Amino acid sequence: MKALIIGAAGFVGGYLIDALKAVDFDVYATKLKHENIDGGVNVYNLDLTDFSDVCELINEIKPDVIYHLAAQSSVKLSWEKPQMTANINILGAINLFEAVRLHSPSSKVLVIGSSEEYGDIDYECAVNEECVPQPKNIYALTKLTQEKLAEIYVRAYNLHIIMTRSFNHIGPRQSSQFVVADFCNQVASIEKGEHKPIITVGNLDSYRDFSDVRDVVRAYIVLSEKGYAGEVYNVGSGETIQIKEILNIILSMSESKIEISVDAAKFRPIDVPSIKADISKIKKLGWKPEISVKKSVSDTLDYFRGI
Repeated sequence: MKALIIGAAGFVGGYLIDALKAVDFDVYATKLKHENIDGGVNVYNLDLTDFSDVCELINEIKPDVIYHLAAQSSVKLSWEKPQMTANINILGAINLFEAVRLHSPSSKVLVIGSSEEYGDIDYECAVNEECVPQPKNIYALTKLTQEKLAEIYVRAYNLHIIMTRSFNHIGPRQSSQFVVADFCNQVASIEKGEHKPIITVGNLDSYRDFSDVRDVVRAYIVLSEKGYAGEVYNVGSGETIQIKEILNIILSMSESKIEISVDAAKFRPIDVPSIKADISKIKKLGWKPEISVKKSVSDTLDYFRGI
């Protein structure tokens, strides 16, 4: 079996490579020219916005399953660079779907969306896939557009595309542009004496549903094997935790005395106060989260410590 990971140099990609190799897939991976991928797999440079390149790749490999991880995935950056975000997340998706339609229509495709798509919802309830998305930032809108394009290709061309709305995932090797990794990176730098004992933070009042990246990768493999074409699946923990509590957990794991400084530049123009996944749909396929938030945070902090 051949698996192609589009955007394999990102946070999730390395874990997915390892998981697929462990079950004897032939793994093919794409990256941008300036990125690196380790792991002994077949690696291709790919600009997802170049349709001819995407077609050439899909035609050459004709993969059994495609994991579409490539995205501009930072909400903050989407406000700063909306054109780039739209090009990668929307045009890139169209190019992939068209290439699959033309050159490998039997491929299964897993398209990774985001919980950000939900936007304004009833914050008191766990959100399920039937809730109508109301995106409140540019990144979320591009992800919802990607999802709607996938639905059209399933209906019009009978492609086997499965979609996720993935909630926040964390773990070792995550970029420090994301909140938990940012906190861990700052604490580790303070412990090493590289910075003053002051951690800068943004909005600590929001509640989020965090999953460990290793659980998320298991979910993606289960969905690629058992998910139904045209269906959307939440991937999350089914629990929420306040960002302030995450910070307190991280600080409790350090012996350094650290002050907290609120930085207005770290706030989003529009933020969702709380969101929790209803994961009953994916649980029916045999998946559930196994790694606790505390374990994820501890492993992430040790990663930045170099342990």
